[in-house]
Amino acid sequence: MEQRLERTLGVSDAVVVGLGAMVGAGIFAALAPAAGAAGAGLPAALAVAAVVAYCNAHSSARLAARHPSSGGTYVYGREQLGPFWGYLAGWGFVVGKTASCAAMALTVGAYLWPAQRHAVAVAAVVALTAASYGGVRKSARIARLIVAAVLAVLAGVVVVCLTSEAAGSGWPGGGERVGAAGLLQGAGLLFFAFAGYARITTLGEEVRDPERTIPRAVPIALGIALLVYAAVTVAVLSVLGVQALAGSAAPLADAVGAAGRPGLAPVVRVGAALAALGSLLALVLGVSRTTLAMARDGHLPRALAAVHPRHRAPHHAELAVGAVVAVLAATTDLRGAIGFSSFGVLVYYAIANVSAWTLGSGVKGRAVAAVGLSGCVLLACALPLASVGAGAAVLALGALVYGLRARLGPGGRSRVGS
Repeated sequence: MEQRLERTLGVSDAVVVGLGAMVGAGIFAALAPAAGAAGAGLPAALAVAAVVAYCNAHSSARLAARHPSSGGTYVYGREQLGPFWGYLAGWGFVVGKTASCAAMALTVGAYLWPAQRHAVAVAAVVALTAASYGGVRKSARIARLIVAAVLAVLAGVVVVCLTSEAAGSGWPGGGERVGAAGLLQGAGLLFFAFAGYARITTLGEEVRDPERTIPRAVPIALGIALLVYAAVTVAVLSVLGVQALAGSAAPLADAVGAAGRPGLAPVVRVGAALAALGSLLALVLGVSRTTLAMARDGHLPRALAAVHPRHRAPHHAELAVGAVVAVLAATTDLRGAIGFSSFGVLVYYAIANVSAWTLGSGVKGRAVAAVGLSGCVLLACALPLASVGAGAAVLALGALVYGLRARLGPGGRSRVGS
């Protein structure tokens, strides 16, 4: 008999999980590389990423209400488009978000102890995997505390920067490169920051009254994150300027220093580490639930579909995800992980938008899905060439594995509708 997860999360819990994933990812990890790509067009790049994210969120929420099971777009693609497209979405999500986990762990290390960032990153992965092992309710409580602390730190950064004598000194462009290609690349990198709302949909099997809860929680989390991103982006740019922001390994800590309050830098570093930990926790939850769904269908080892009898968590999947992320955190580069992750997740949402199109239900739903699909394709193609090449190669490998398994016999086929 298939083991099911327990429905324990309400609207506020789901919003916190989504915020925990988004706030940590965007502000502390993606802002600097996006500034390097978009130049003075960084605010416009943020707006483009937000529009694409809104469309994806709208499509995902509609699908989650129709299919309230763990797995997110893996399940939506499977049910609406067929087994292969669901598999490809799941593959892209698991691979891309595993890279995101490594990026978040490395962000913890970069802010807390730059000289030993890889060792700190591995320790963070081990700690957060242990936390997620205790079940989704425990994880949601931890996320709530982290989000509250991080929002307080970010509010402090905004106030310090915008009220300092240096406010506005960074705005003259100074000849930074601004063009359509750079702006779109910056938007693609910033999309990494918005993708956290997917944690809400991948937890569909653990949400109470999902038909009502998920469509409410997704836009609330996305809206709060957008307001936070916009305020922090304006504040940091106002004191650092584009060039200094693009070259910074810890931009918010550098921003309070430029604002004349270097004594606050340690507080910002701790806040950044907490934000990245919150994002890492939410990511482990999301990747493990998609892994669970794919294991149930036989696309991954079935042992990964086990649910802990007491904690009601997919403990085998969580341990496997944690082990892979720990290896990546010990060996990879932060900026490379962000680009690679963005490509995989944009493909994932492209499939989500096509799936949402098949739901029909009015002109608005289809129009939003069409804009979301177009945006995903455009931003994915605009990412750094190395990220596009690596992402395309990994997706092709996944498709090849699917094809080989399908040819080998019944064990290679997905159980549609399971």
